[in-house]
Amino acid sequence: MDELAHPRRRAVLWALVRDYIQTREPVASKALVERHEMNVSSATVRNDMAVLEEAGYIYQPHTSAGRVPTERGYREFVNQIGQLRPLSTAQKKAIQTFLTTPMGVGEVMQKTVRLLAQLTSHAAVAQYPVSSCQTLQHVELVSLSPRRLMVVAITDVGDVEQIVVEMPEDLDSLETEILRTQLNVRLAGLPIDTFEATATEIIPFIPTNLVSAATLIIRQMIAVLQPVCRQKLVVAGISNLARSGQEFTGDIGAIIEALEEHAALLRLFEEYTNLEDVHVSIGSENHDEALSEVSVVAASYGGGDTSSQLGVIGPTRMDYASAMSAVRTVASYLSRTLER
Repeated sequence: MDELAHPRRRAVLWALVRDYIQTREPVASKALVERHEMNVSSATVRNDMAVLEEAGYIYQPHTSAGRVPTERGYREFVNQIGQLRPLSTAQKKAIQTFLTTPMGVGEVMQKTVRLLAQLTSHAAVAQYPVSSCQTLQHVELVSLSPRRLMVVAITDVGDVEQIVVEMPEDLDSLETEILRTQLNVRLAGLPIDTFEATATEIIPFIPTNLVSAATLIIRQMIAVLQPVCRQKLVVAGISNLARSGQEFTGDIGAIIEALEEHAALLRLFEEYTNLEDVHVSIGSENHDEALSEVSVVAASYGGGDTSSQLGVIGPTRMDYASAMSAVRTVASYLSRTLER
C-alpha cells in the first residue's frame, strides 16, 4: 500500500517536513492545520500522521510531542522538490563577482568552498579539478643539516608536499644548489600521473657525485606524488557543523574527523562521478558510519572525463531547496570560471 498516494497525506508530510526544518520543533497536528489552512480537523490530520508514522515517514521523539521526519520522510520530501528556491539577486551577484576575479586554481578552490559555506551555513567541500592536478611545477631543497634535506614539491595547482630525506653523505650548500637546479631543470613540467615512469630517466644527466642523493630524493618524491587528481579535497565551514552540534545524537567529533581526514568523502564522491544534476544523500544513504547523521548535497562541475564534485554537508534537518540551489549555482559558475 502506498500511503502517499492519498494527496492529503502527502501534503501533511510535505508541510510537516517544511515546518520541522524551519522550527526544529516536533510538529503537532493542530499546528499543521493552522499554519497551512488544510480545511480539515486536527483529528483528521492526526489520523494521517498515525498512518505516516506506521509507514516510517515520521516518528514521535517522546510521548505527548509532535512528530519529526525520519530519513525516509526527508527522502520523499527531497524527491518531490519540484522547484529549487532561487538565490537572491545579491547572492547571485556575489557568486558572479567572486568567481570571475582572476585567480589561480588553488585560490579559486579555496574561495569557492568558503563562499558555499557562507551561502548555506553548512560545511562545504570540493574536489580539485582533475585536469589541474597533473604537473610538477617546482622542487625546493631546504638544508636542515649536512645530511638532512627537506624536499618541497609544488604542483601547478599549488598543492605542496614536504618530505624530509636523510642523505647518504654530507652535502654542502653548493652541492645542494646544484642538485636543486638539476631537479628543477629535469623534473619541472612532468605530469604527476606518469612521474614514477619518467622521473628516474633523469639520473644519467645528474653529476656523478650527486647521483646517490638525487636517486634517493626521486624515490621519496615518487612515494608521495602518486596521482592525486581525485584525491585532493578542500573543505571549509566545519565550524558551521560544530554550531549545529545539538542536531546530532552521536559524537559530532566523528563527523568533523571524517571531514578532516577526507577518506569517507572521497569514497562518497567516487559514487557521484559525472552527476547530471544535484544529488542528495541522507543519513545512512552515505554508507559510512561517520556520516550517518548528515545529509550531503553535491553536484558535478567541469565536464566529461574531467568532472569533479563539490557539495555541502549538514544536519538532515537542512533547508534542502536552498542548499540544492546554492550547490547547483556555484558548480555552474565554477565550471565557467575554470574554463576561462
